[in-house]
Amino acid sequence: MSGKYYTKGGKLITDWRPEVDEFWQNGGKKVATRNLWISIPALLLAFAVWMVWSAVIVNLPDIGFSFDDGQLFWLAALPGLTGATLRIFYSFMVPIFGGRRWTAISTASLLIPALWMGFAVQNPDTPFMIFAIIALLCGFGGANFSSSMSNISFFYPKAEQGTALGLNAGLGNLGVSVMQFAIPIVIGLGVFGALGGAPQITATGKALYLQNAGFIWVPFIALVSVLAWFMMNDISSAKASFKDQSVIFKRKHNWIMCILYMATFGSFIGFSAAFPMLIRNAFPDINPLKYAFLGPFVGAIFRPLGGWIADKIGGARVTFWNYIVMVLAVVSVMYFLPSDAHPGSFVGYFISFMVLFITTGIGNGSTFSMIPNIFRTFLERRHPSRVGTEALFIEIRKESAAVVGFTAAIAAYGAFFVPKMFGSGLGINGTFVALIIFYVICIVLTWWYYSRGNAEIPC
Repeated sequence: MSGKYYTKGGKLITDWRPEVDEFWQNGGKKVATRNLWISIPALLLAFAVWMVWSAVIVNLPDIGFSFDDGQLFWLAALPGLTGATLRIFYSFMVPIFGGRRWTAISTASLLIPALWMGFAVQNPDTPFMIFAIIALLCGFGGANFSSSMSNISFFYPKAEQGTALGLNAGLGNLGVSVMQFAIPIVIGLGVFGALGGAPQITATGKALYLQNAGFIWVPFIALVSVLAWFMMNDISSAKASFKDQSVIFKRKHNWIMCILYMATFGSFIGFSAAFPMLIRNAFPDINPLKYAFLGPFVGAIFRPLGGWIADKIGGARVTFWNYIVMVLAVVSVMYFLPSDAHPGSFVGYFISFMVLFITTGIGNGSTFSMIPNIFRTFLERRHPSRVGTEALFIEIRKESAAVVGFTAAIAAYGAFFVPKMFGSGLGINGTFVALIIFYVICIVLTWWYYSRGNAEIPC
């Protein structure tokens, strides 16, 4: 790639052709990699702030807040509601504002709920409604996923998008596990000294600095926002209006992929939000924060593997078999729950849930690897005379990126519905049965449209 094509961070790239091997090998890959490795920590922080209530709610009763289980499940679920709804808008922001600008701005917006939470938990008179508003604002973190994935998809050629998106999403998803692991540690320490405020004293006399659950992210958010502004890039060929991108609403495969990704990512993020409370309710003698972080952790680290395997053997094949394992894992989780017939087994329950989290991670990677392949095939069939042209490459990237962002938006509603289903009249077993039915529907859709021998779009 000659000098006129290469650009440092903070600049607008006016010529971007990742599908051209010479361009990619002589500088393009370097630029894409730099943008990816700034995008990842930005997304990790977004997930940490988005799901922070899953770790905070189990501590609120200990420091004097008299919220019932229904209210606590609401606090776990509300970030999912705003995160998913805002994702619908965020999924179209990168082509309108540029990936560099939007990443910096959206990351900086996380300072609002992080700081407010830190102050609110220090006041025992803070009403539930204030906590609910802060929880809603934490949805900014969930929304960032759509714009982040859309942005990174523009930088990589089709053959490497599964791996790149898997790394961005998988290591970004790791923010949930990092948060659930870090918060039990930082709330026991006066990390910020007098600047952070006094501790809260529990009924057993233990000092907790629950404000650190919000404050601990502030310096990192500020740093990554600055890095994004000065080190990432905007791509001029990625520019598109909302009207240009709205063509995806007419695409049948956009809606099918929304359903398939809801089953994987919706399950991952919904289970992540509910897991600490599920452990506490099913096995009251177990400290949920000692184990809950491992679920999001294995789900996140297996996501890049799902994308990588899908790039090698086909996304639809991986997705199809993954759903089957998900069904078996849910059945196993239900088997090990305590009931009138037997006391249950935490070890069996925990291992089964780990398998379920792993499958959500693999499925997250494999479903996202399907999208660029589906829409490349679809658009090449639709415009056979334009196959191989730069104009069609750009159209494919724009449409695929919009679908990636929109499917991520719809799937994020899992962060709201899954915790609310567990806390509703369906109960735990009823919710698991409903999920099994949903996964079976996804098995049928994947097989019919993408994985059988004469599928409409094999991928």
